[in-house]
Formats: sequence, structure tokens, C-alpha cells
Amino acid sequence: MQLTINQRERQGVVILDLNGRLVSGEECESFRKLICSLLASRQLQILVNLADVVRVDSTGIGVMVESVILTAKAGGRLKLFYVPRLIRNILSTHRLLQAFDIFDTEDAAIASFAADARPAAG
Repeated sequence: MQLTINQRERQGVVILDLNGRLVSGEECESFRKLICSLLASRQLQILVNLADVVRVDSTGIGVMVESVILTAKAGGRLKLFYVPRLIRNILSTHRLLQAFDIFDTEDAAIASFAADARPAAG
């Protein structure tokens, strides 16, 4: 099963619904190119839905980490939601959970972007 990516927008946030495998090769390269394209067009609020990702390998994890870093360097945020237990376990095993903002629902993830934009109290 190859990776398909459906791109949509909600409240100014680009949502990428991934379906299939995020593995070494064409799948990871298409995800990386899409992230770079979004950043080049100054779309800096990116949300990735992993609910339908059936397999991820070390290259897939690496591309996700790279995407978070590239987005942050561009002044944006990349967040994940609906992360399957298998992927959470892989991230936890490699001590990468803290590298990601992970949400259980799309609504919570969308709301977090608005919260990021509010000035800190103090």
C-alpha cells in the first residue's frame, strides 16, 4: 500500500491526511517534498493526521522529525494527531515523543494553534 496524502485546510491550518505506509523511498520523498512546498509558500501551520498510516520505518520517523525541525526553522509549527499506538510506541522507544506536539483529536490540535498565537500571560 503506497502513501496517499489528502491536503485540506481548516481555520488557516493545513491538514495532511496520510493513508498507507510512511517508509523509505517514494513514500517518504513525497511527504518531504510536500512539506518543503508548503513551507516555501509560507503555509506554516501544518497538522498531520496519522490515523490511517499502517506502517512506518526509521526513514519515515526521520522524515517526520526533519519536518518538525524545518517547519520550526521557517517560523511555523507542525503537529500530529490521531497517532496510532504502534507509531506512539516507536516514538517512545526512540525517545522521540517529546519532539512532537501530539493530539488525540483534530479539534484539539486546531485549537492548539490558536493557543500558540496568544501572548503569554505574565
